[in-house]
Amino acid sequence: MLNTLTILPDPPSPPTPVGLIAGGGRLPIIVAEGLTKLGYPVHGVGLSGQFDDSLPGLCASFHEVGLLRLGQWARTLRRRRVRHAIMVGKVDKAGIMHDPLRVLHNIPDLTTLRGAFRIRHDRRSYAVLGMIAETLDRAGVSLMDSTMPIKDQLATAGVMTKTKPTAQQQADVDFVWPLLCELLRLDIGQAVAVRDRDTISVEAVEGTDAMIERTGGLCKAKGWTICKGSRVGHDRRSDVPTVGLQTVCKLHEHGGRCLALAAEDVIMIDKDEMIAEADRLGVAILGVPMAAG
Repeated sequence: MLNTLTILPDPPSPPTPVGLIAGGGRLPIIVAEGLTKLGYPVHGVGLSGQFDDSLPGLCASFHEVGLLRLGQWARTLRRRRVRHAIMVGKVDKAGIMHDPLRVLHNIPDLTTLRGAFRIRHDRRSYAVLGMIAETLDRAGVSLMDSTMPIKDQLATAGVMTKTKPTAQQQADVDFVWPLLCELLRLDIGQAVAVRDRDTISVEAVEGTDAMIERTGGLCKAKGWTICKGSRVGHDRRSDVPTVGLQTVCKLHEHGGRCLALAAEDVIMIDKDEMIAEADRLGVAILGVPMAAG
């Protein structure tokens, strides 16, 4: 069984280097930009076949590594004298499995196999993250709170858009929020869709965008609401729920008109642009303190 790991405080003042273990999507890019603005030299470790092509240019150094080669991650960071790192970004597991060359490049190393053996009875995402964090920590690299350089990208309490939720949408949020908090406590799902106090769907392994598509198929009436939060005790070293422009566009496309997010617990990628697009489409976005549940 893994020991309980304490999330370390922010790293010392600059110029202490910070590692960025990067998967795909925009999140690693805005984290790199945030770290740079704060004065931290960024040394990127890009997961093979996952990271955005623009990311290396934002880093003081950049190396591509195998997805399942934790020993390689650690050695690469230590060569750059990195003792603190942030791990963010998506991983396209399906793409790896259908590309023979990528499969070969991502064959697990001995370090990864040892870690996988320790969690062989629990492969849930937070257990995997704990194993990765513990493995890197043993090698002298401590994972940090992944939101440290992007606090301005977190959902905040109150209505964030000029578009206000309707009285019915606010009533739906008030109704379903305690239910969402219970689902989060049980680690069942991170989001719930609701309309007129009827629960339409709960997010499963497919992710928020796919859940929105599914909800649109189940509820033909427009105006429904999605409430999204984070698992109780979620590990900010990586496991932070994320929404973005695509979330808003999909929500509007499939009939949703309100998005309620756990304040300070959900990342809004390109937050200003996301809010502007929501207003253009007539979608309300509000932040709800988790204590409200």
